[in-house]
Amino acid sequence: MARREAAAGGPGSRALVVDVVRSATAISRVELAELTGLTQPSISNIVRELIADGVIHETGSADSIRGKPRKLLAINPDNRFGLGFQLGPESVTCVAIDLTGGVVGREVVPLDGTDRPAQLAARFDDFTTGLDLRPDRIEGLAIVAPTAPSWAPELADRLRIPVLAENDAAAAALGEFWSRRVSREQAFGSVYLSTGIGAGLVFGGALFRGASFDAGALGHVSIAYDGRPCPCGNRGCVEQYASMAATVEAARSAGMRLGPTVAGAYDTLARAAVSGDPEAFAIVDQAAEYLAVAVTSMVNLLDLGRLVLTGPGTAVAGSIYARRLRTHLAATAHARHSHEIVVELSAQPRDAAAIGAAALVVQASIAPGHTPSVTPA
Repeated sequence: MARREAAAGGPGSRALVVDVVRSATAISRVELAELTGLTQPSISNIVRELIADGVIHETGSADSIRGKPRKLLAINPDNRFGLGFQLGPESVTCVAIDLTGGVVGREVVPLDGTDRPAQLAARFDDFTTGLDLRPDRIEGLAIVAPTAPSWAPELADRLRIPVLAENDAAAAALGEFWSRRVSREQAFGSVYLSTGIGAGLVFGGALFRGASFDAGALGHVSIAYDGRPCPCGNRGCVEQYASMAATVEAARSAGMRLGPTVAGAYDTLARAAVSGDPEAFAIVDQAAEYLAVAVTSMVNLLDLGRLVLTGPGTAVAGSIYARRLRTHLAATAHARHSHEIVVELSAQPRDAAAIGAAALVVQASIAPGHTPSVTPA
């Protein structure tokens, strides 16, 4: 790899080094230079700054062919923390992570219809106090919802820390990317299945957001040009066939008796599907097939190599969706003869957006340049 120079402390070079150390777990300075293309003097300067900031530390040594052991570098997980709040209709999921993406605290608490910034400011204080997190080690807070809330600046003023707002699908993608230690060289995406359908895309270690921060609207990929009308104005959008809401409606139309709420009804249907109920399985599997068609279009367009299925819609019946997507991609993906398209299931699908929100804060703190939407305190 040709050597390239950049300002030693510049955000691009710093982010590059942090990403490589994060994905490698432990790595030497020589290997960093080889993998990043930066010169040894630049690596030395950036590493020195990152150690001084407490972002990375020396963890041991490895043998060298020249005889002198090489010191290994790794992310220092407990130096700083990021917090993420995932807003639901009636509750908020609160998550704190360390610099590697490891979850150090989680709770779900109810919300009422009163002043949302005031409620979340109080929740932030209670949550961090309960975890005994030092204020100077908290890098910020991110709020995620199906549509990014507009009142983040008000909450930042109340808390006097950086606050970021993002949509849940994009946040979940970054959380999966960060906690799985995916290489920044890999074209990575996630599919977020909930009452709607979204996707998050990570290229070069950074979320791809689009011209209006609205990239990843997978739910509005049409799978039938003359299909069901969608509120977006299009017809045949996959969200009208494969979202949790659409799948519950299909089950009710088939005569299945389910609970009154979409989330509760869907979980009942999903549990029946994985427990061997043939009617429930057929309905969920059909939704998974619809989703596979849209996901294949996304994979073909972007040449993705790795996908994670996440969101509350995959918490119970994720195996049905994963099997259908793997089968469909193996048979129809344009790049299937060039490389494998890996499809994985999230380990924490219901919390993925909250974890991703906290990861947005961590990335903005230790790898500046990736996350431009932080609202300063």
